[in-house]
Amino acid sequence: MINNLSHVSIVVPSLDAAAKRLAELYGLKIGAINVNEQQGVRMAYVDLGNAKIELMEPSRPDSPVAKFLERNPKGGIHHFCVGVDSVDATRADLTAKGAQVLGDGKPQHNVHGERIAFVHPKDFLGALVELEEHTKA
Repeated sequence: MINNLSHVSIVVPSLDAAAKRLAELYGLKIGAINVNEQQGVRMAYVDLGNAKIELMEPSRPDSPVAKFLERNPKGGIHHFCVGVDSVDATRADLTAKGAQVLGDGKPQHNVHGERIAFVHPKDFLGALVELEEHTKA
């Protein structure tokens, strides 16, 4: 089912300011900025080798990330993401065990085109969890 930690996602009010801060304090460099229209975010990753830090900034005012910033104006950790072999199989398994996988079951995709889904925080110790499908090459 879960096979790795992909990333920890942090919502920020400004990608530019976050990138500058991470570079000045930690020597970290963000990658290319991408937009995920479906999720309503601008995002960039800091690659740490074994996992990534994902920085997200809202790209529209009605996105879930914009609503997160309304409640947390300085930003903060939004979710963590784990890799799975199959989003559909993991969704079915978790649902059968009584967990709530968010959404209506329609496929969602990240900026890389990989299938994703989210597990409700009540079903993972209070943390929002993204399931990210990693296809085997």
